Amino acid sequence: MTLKIGVIGTGMIGRDHTRRIQQVLAGAEVVALSDYNPDAARAVQADLAPAAKVYERGEDLIAAPDVDAVLICSTGATHEAYVLAAIAAGKPCFCEKPLATTAEGAKRIVDAEVAHGARLVQVGFMRRYDAGYWMLKDVVDSQIGAPLMVHAAHRNPAVPEQYVTPMAIHDTLIHEIDVFRWLLDDDYVSAQVVFPRKSRHAHGGVADPQIVLLETKKGIRIDVEIFVNCRYGYDIQCQVVGEEGLANLPEPMAITLRKDARLQNAILTDWKDRFVDSYDVELADFVQAAARGTASGPSSWDGYVAAISSDACVEAQEKTGQIIPITLPDRPALYD
Repeated sequence: MTLKIGVIGTGMIGRDHTRRIQQVLAGAEVVALSDYNPDAARAVQADLAPAAKVYERGEDLIAAPDVDAVLICSTGATHEAYVLAAIAAGKPCFCEKPLATTAEGAKRIVDAEVAHGARLVQVGFMRRYDAGYWMLKDVVDSQIGAPLMVHAAHRNPAVPEQYVTPMAIHDTLIHEIDVFRWLLDDDYVSAQVVFPRKSRHAHGGVADPQIVLLETKKGIRIDVEIFVNCRYGYDIQCQVVGEEGLANLPEPMAITLRKDARLQNAILTDWKDRFVDSYDVELADFVQAAARGTASGPSSWDGYVAAISSDACVEAQEKTGQIIPITLPDRPALYD
């Protein structure tokens, strides 16, 4: 049986996921599209999914009887309402991060899913599907002893004027917040943010770089450098220090070039290129689970915990140098 998918939000990531379903993955097809700008949805329809029906309202797409599952790729402020509508309709949904723009909104989604009695939501934390992170996790779990420290960096070549300081958490660090919980099988208990000397390449609305310090329940200390105007490329680094050794996240595959008396490797500049394979595996996992009427991978609970943790990090930005506690509620049995 072919899973019939509706895509809400046909911007950059919605278009790319539509392409992925139509041209890369097996077992699914896009039968419905919706965007606040109907012309954008019609453009994706013309380019990638000519048989899909365009809906002006995402709620109507979710309710359509020929839609088996939903991809929510619209702006973050709309996610909560669409996810709740999908749960109410009993349809599996994939929601790009954030699950909701507030922890309270994410909690409402968790409560609705728990009341439904089964998982229906997968959150788009694609790093859990990255081959490099899987290699790192295998080593962390089996070869370097108990983790003690993590040193990490998230660097972008540049960001636009509309990127402001809190977005370094909600849009950038959010991926580390999730993937480190998975990598270490642990949760956070506190956050602290400190600001080094500001880069001359950072515009007035963003304090850049910044360093986020996290502590976990097991006592692991994590430092993450966020530097979104580093100029040289898109660079994700992670080193885990254990009692018996240390392990580094592998670099993306690249050709080593000897030319003009230099030894060099190309550095990626686009995050889509860095994690392109992860998106394929992520959506394949969603399609397989949704065909069974359920969801797997990062859950609503993971989205909720990420929201709580990121809110604490933003508070730590505002109270520079202060340690902000992170308190999580008990995890519902549905997510065990």
